Amino acid sequence: MFKLTSLNLNGIRSATSKGLEDWVASEAPDCICVQEIKAQAPDIADRFETLCGMPGYFQLAEKKGYSGVGVYSRHEPSDVVVGFDGAEFDAEGRCVELRFDKPGRKLSILSAYFPSGSSGEDRQAAKFRFLDVFYPHLMQLKAEREVVLCGDLNIAHQEKDLKNWRSNQKNSGFLPEERAWMTRVLGEGGLCDVYRQLHPDTTTECYTWWSNRGQAYANNVGWRLDYHLATPALAQTAMSADIFKATKFSDHAPITVHYGFSL
Repeated sequence: MFKLTSLNLNGIRSATSKGLEDWVASEAPDCICVQEIKAQAPDIADRFETLCGMPGYFQLAEKKGYSGVGVYSRHEPSDVVVGFDGAEFDAEGRCVELRFDKPGRKLSILSAYFPSGSSGEDRQAAKFRFLDVFYPHLMQLKAEREVVLCGDLNIAHQEKDLKNWRSNQKNSGFLPEERAWMTRVLGEGGLCDVYRQLHPDTTTECYTWWSNRGQAYANNVGWRLDYHLATPALAQTAMSADIFKATKFSDHAPITVHYGFSL
């Protein structure tokens, strides 16, 4: 069995100050994919290079206090691929891939942090550029290997994936073009939304992000923005998917899936 967690940290220093390390130690995932690290290499060195004994592999943003992704793993990867476009989005620290290849199997685990377009038209345009270049990258990986993509995709796919869908149809994260991208990934793209495979009808239980404004968390006015997207063979082994909300490490909640494969 393979236990895989994904969590947007909203700052690794902040999350660890709120008990993240104790929780990871008690949950003992095989890998944890993290996003929005908000740290540079000197901040990581000698403090966050490992998490509960798991070495970490990172792509950090050039801009201080911004973005950044990582994967902490109990298992040594056969290769680490940092970045995916060699340009705009690598500079923002958006994707790191760990490969666990062995004879007869090629397998990748990706941690990705999709841009948010909520701050304005420029960032929404950047988000659309990201979607345009990330899709073929994902499809190329899928053509060559088994893949699990974990991350904060900053897209709620369906009406049941957010509380106030009617009032958010013109807002970033629930725009028709973004939802269509998800539909394409899960349709012709052939990937599986693992949480929805296991919980096809949940609504209020499915949220993984809550605005810091108002009483969104207290009132569970949330969005499902965090995903495991997997190739069908891996998705079929998924036995459970859980969103942990008892302790708040971030404005996101961790999502953990138990898969029936081992490395």
